[in-house]
Amino acid sequence: MLIQQRTMNLTKNRTLIVEQKWKAEKKHSASQKKTALVYCDNQFGLVDGKTAAALVRHSEIYTIVGIIDSSLAGKDAGEELGEEKSGIPIFSNLEDALNQLPKVPDCYVYGKAPLDTYICNKERALILEAMEKGMDIINGLHQFFSEDQEFADMAALNSIKIKDIRKPPQLKDLHIFTGRISEVTAPVIAVLGTDCACGKMTTAVELNKTLNSLGVKSVLVATGQTSLMQGAMYGISTDALVSQFVVGEVEHSVIQVFENENPDIILVEGQSSVSHPAFMSSLGILKGSMPNGIILQHPPARKSRCDFPGLSMPTVASEIELIETISQAKVMAITLSHEDMTEEEILETIVDYERRLQLPTSDVLSHGCQKLVQALSGHFPKLDKKIKRENFKFFSDKPPHRRNPLEGINAIFHAENRNCLVQNTG
Repeated sequence: MLIQQRTMNLTKNRTLIVEQKWKAEKKHSASQKKTALVYCDNQFGLVDGKTAAALVRHSEIYTIVGIIDSSLAGKDAGEELGEEKSGIPIFSNLEDALNQLPKVPDCYVYGKAPLDTYICNKERALILEAMEKGMDIINGLHQFFSEDQEFADMAALNSIKIKDIRKPPQLKDLHIFTGRISEVTAPVIAVLGTDCACGKMTTAVELNKTLNSLGVKSVLVATGQTSLMQGAMYGISTDALVSQFVVGEVEHSVIQVFENENPDIILVEGQSSVSHPAFMSSLGILKGSMPNGIILQHPPARKSRCDFPGLSMPTVASEIELIETISQAKVMAITLSHEDMTEEEILETIVDYERRLQLPTSDVLSHGCQKLVQALSGHFPKLDKKIKRENFKFFSDKPPHRRNPLEGINAIFHAENRNCLVQNTG
């Protein structure tokens, strides 16, 4: 019995050492940013260009030096997203980019997220050219470039690396559900949505940054390739896993955060939607993380599912009902994607949702995460005590992504006055 206990302790210690070493390596790599050129031809600012857009907005491991999109050449990437000028130029092609940039970037990122399984010959030729120029290849597709013989040979010839973000761990390193998620005592918040590519990851990233700026230790668990490209330290691309391991890998990631980081709160990125007939990741995320609360992202102007014109969008109310039927967690707030909406329509939607659903509603890219912070601090008093009041100026000092008449609507307010805000916005 004693020998068995010593063996278990030794195994546990070795596992801890490996995880600490892995964590240290990821932190070190995150502090050494590489320059990156992002390919997103004819899709930047559109649904299938969400990876490129996300990298322009935020990246902890890459300095984005340019976007390739022949339809928008000469423009600024930030402005094309309807936001502030980013200083990131858009080039017509790879040759144009390399002629104008002061030096060859470290990496070439495939920045589109299409439903197509394989890239076309034109895109293939560009990747080979980027390799010849000495650029590492960062790939978020289900097609693994490292397993392509031509790509592998070209990489070896030019001493460059291919990183397939979606490539899952080996079978021996995967995890099944254990139930240990019940040991996690920090609040776990899942950021789910009503559709694909509607801003779940952006909301999660913005909220994570805001909470940390306020003195709350928040850690984001990534569940998709883009957030991993942005530098999330924990997580896995759930849609690349055999279904047997999705729930277990999500659980394992949340437990890793809890044990390694001692966080005040854990945010979990959602994928697709629970109601979407084509995808299953959200169910695995919901089951694996067993969240204490949910933030629901929705694009009000979208009439049909992304990439599925024959499938109508669900309503916010129907998605909430579905989520709360299969989960013990409650939806705490609604966040909006302002695609195809005017400022007036955004404001009208906020007022409407807050009246009908009695939930704080916001568009974080337009005017911040104030309502989300307030909802969280109201539900979890320990978080409220962690917030450094002197950091509230973060909200007023931080310039909005889009200048609009909604500025100020999300001013910080006390938890007991939440109902007053709902009434006053009417």
